[in-house]
Amino acid sequence: MKILVPVKRVVDANVKVRVSADKSSIDLSNVKMAMNPFCEIAVEEAVRLKEQGVATEIVAVTVGEEKSQEQLRTAMALGADRSIWVEQTGFVEPLAVAKLLKAVVDRESPDLIILGKQSIDGDNNQVGQMLAALCDMPQGTFAFRLSIENGRALVSREVDGGEQVVSLSLPAVVTTDLRLNEPRYAKLPDIMKAKKKPLDKITPAELGVIVSSSMTTIAVHEPPGRKAGIIVGSTGELVDKLRNEAKVIP
Repeated sequence: MKILVPVKRVVDANVKVRVSADKSSIDLSNVKMAMNPFCEIAVEEAVRLKEQGVATEIVAVTVGEEKSQEQLRTAMALGADRSIWVEQTGFVEPLAVAKLLKAVVDRESPDLIILGKQSIDGDNNQVGQMLAALCDMPQGTFAFRLSIENGRALVSREVDGGEQVVSLSLPAVVTTDLRLNEPRYAKLPDIMKAKKKPLDKITPAELGVIVSSSMTTIAVHEPPGRKAGIIVGSTGELVDKLRNEAKVIP
């Protein structure tokens, strides 16, 4: 079984982002970048399936600028066998990413595609579903448990009523939730080995995909600051403030 794992380069989750001076975007100067946390979970799940003897090859893929190769090397240090870099600068909207990944799927013919349910920068939660639709594959989203049994993928999902289990014929698309696993740390020997693993560069033109954007960012603003809380002296005072100041009760 071949598993394809798309990954994305984002601002490190521990970094507080800043809005640029002209309010046009996020200031990325001297900011630590990392692999999207949900993508790390996807890589970890693919590696675990390989360790179980279910998967035979893991291919990582990313769409981005030259520095995105760092995240591909990280994926290979964690256990991916090889990687594909789709070179593209600037912002790429989710539909364009899905089209590029679909072209990669056509070339690689993976049996399973595992990717994060969303990226922590855009938070769109769209690429996985769009990719499944473009590839005409069954999908299991927000997976917190995944197993391969009798040539099918069993995906457990958290829903409002509890747990939902879907059985998917392969090939299929699975998007990962936070509770699926705990990603491992890359060991130094594995980091060194990753430098020798194959990393193929490809362009959207070679994939036959025209990347265009239908969205324009008008402005970026920080969320309004939260007001400090107060201590009330009695239940009556609390009710009065909820009714007359906050106006959340009649």
